Parts: sequence; structure tokens; C-alpha cells
Amino acid sequence: MKLYYSPGACSLSPHIVLHESGLPFEAVLASTKTKKLPDGTDFLTINELGYVPVLELDNGERLREGPAIVQYLADQVPGKNLAPANGTMARYRLQEWLTFIGTELHKGHSPLFAPSTPEDYKPQVRERLQARFAWVNQQLAGKDYLLGSYSVADAYLYSVSRWGQYVGVDLSGFAHIVAFQQRMEQRPAVQAALRAEGLLK
Repeated sequence: MKLYYSPGACSLSPHIVLHESGLPFEAVLASTKTKKLPDGTDFLTINELGYVPVLELDNGERLREGPAIVQYLADQVPGKNLAPANGTMARYRLQEWLTFIGTELHKGHSPLFAPSTPEDYKPQVRERLQARFAWVNQQLAGKDYLLGSYSVADAYLYSVSRWGQYVGVDLSGFAHIVAFQQRMEQRPAVQAALRAEGLLK
């Protein structure tokens, strides 16, 4: 398998999950700015939408969208318990979290990364994100991870929660999120993915 990624982007989530899974894979750097791969290949020939992550399977089939990719990976290694079994309420809770993180947190950051966003609009964006993270902080009270035990949703939350340091969304007041981030950073798979992406100081 190949994972096309960009350092620190949402592709960090499946990058972590691949390390958790133990499945063999190759990580391929895909610049979201130049749309070029290290060998000069036009990334738009891999994903015409121009963004990461993309998981290329050994048969050449490609899967886009982080929440779909991490569930696919989890289902390849059921013994690792990276996602609850399909058809269970716990699996729908996982999908509930993946959807929330994708729509409310991930896409919620988009205006802060867009150069065209008016400066006077950004405080509203940050305020909305703070409110969403405040709710997540409450949900983590008394729990190590979103579902209680570790799942692929935690890799996604961790990846997205790192972005605040770059766009002025301060999460330091959310004790449960800070503890969650620290807990995640103790996981060897997280350290391996951060190291591979040049993010581990």
C-alpha cells in the first residue's frame, strides 16, 4: 500500500493508523502546494481533487477521505481493535465521532488556512472552534480516549487538534484535551508518524 501525505495535514491520521496496524506501506510525500511528488509526478493524476490523504491499495485501487481510509485500515486488522465491529452501536459511535471531527473541527479550520479569508472574519472562526473544542473537552472527562478505549477516531482528533498552534486556536485551557494529546504522543505509532513527517522535535 501507499499513503500519499503532506506533513502535519489531515493525512497524519491514517499515517498514525498505518503504524498502529502493523501493515506494510510506503509513505509518499505529496505537496499540496506544488501538486508534485518527489519523482516529479503530477499529484493531480493520483487525486484530481489535489488533496491528501490518498491510500493506494496493492491492486492499484485508490481510496480518498481520511475517515474512510482509517476504517478500511482498521478492518484489515480486526485483532488490533482499532475500530469496533461493523454493525454494532459502538461502530456507529465511531462514525459519529469521525463525522464530527471532519465537519466541525477539520473543515472548521479551513478559513484560517485560506489566504483569502478576511482578517476580520477569523475571530468568529476561532470562537466557533473554541466552542466545539470545549464540547470535546467535556466528552473526554474521565476517559483516556473518545470511545473509552483507543480507536482510529483518536488519531483523527489528535491530528486536527495540533493545528491550533499554527492558526491561533488556543487549546491550553482544555485540560482533558491537553492530557489526551500528551497520552497520544506517548504511543509509539504516533511518534513514528510524527518522526516520518519531520514533526517530532
